[in-house]
Amino acid sequence: MDLLGGFDQGLDEFGRRVRQVRAEQWDSPTPCADWSVRDLVGHVTVEHLWAPWLLKGAALDEVGDRFEGDVLGEDPVAAWESAAAASRGAAHRPGALDAPVHTSAGLTPADEYLRQMTLDLAAHSWDLARGIEADDRLDPDLVALAYGYAETQVDGWQDMGIFAPPVPVSEAAPRQDRLVALLGRQP
Repeated sequence: MDLLGGFDQGLDEFGRRVRQVRAEQWDSPTPCADWSVRDLVGHVTVEHLWAPWLLKGAALDEVGDRFEGDVLGEDPVAAWESAAAASRGAAHRPGALDAPVHTSAGLTPADEYLRQMTLDLAAHSWDLARGIEADDRLDPDLVALAYGYAETQVDGWQDMGIFAPPVPVSEAAPRQDRLVALLGRQP
C-alpha cells in the first residue's frame, strides 16, 4: 500500500467508527488516558482541520487558534466528515507532498507528516473502536504500513512523550496487536 492509499484507508477506518458512535457513547472512555470518545474524535478532527492549511504551506501562526475549543459542535459526525474530506482533498492535491510543512517539530517533509497522520488514524481508529465496543480489526495493509513506520520511530517518540511506553507482546502475536502494543496500548 502506498502512502496516499494508506492515508485514505486510515481516514476510512476512522470515519467508519465515527459513524458507529451511538448518542450515549460520546462520553464513554477510550484507551487514551483522560479522553472520552468525543475528546478523541475532537482531537483527530482538529488534526484534519489543520492538514489543508499545512499542506498548502501555512505556518503555524497563520492558522493560529482557529481550531481551539469544541470543533465538533452539535453534529460530531458531520464535523468529522467535513474535516476528513478537506484533509483528503489537500493530500491528493497535485504537488501537496513536494514541499515541507510547518509542524510543532519544525519544517517537516510532507510525506513524513502524512506518515504521522496515517499512523495516528490507525491508532485512533483502534482506540475509538475499543471506546465504542465495535470491531477493532484494521485493514491489514494499513496495519503493515503503520507498523513499518512506527517501528523506526518509537524510540524517539518515547523521549517526546507522544506515546506510552510499549507494552510487552509476543513476537508471534498478530501484527495489529504488535502495533498497538508498540504504541503503549494493551491489545
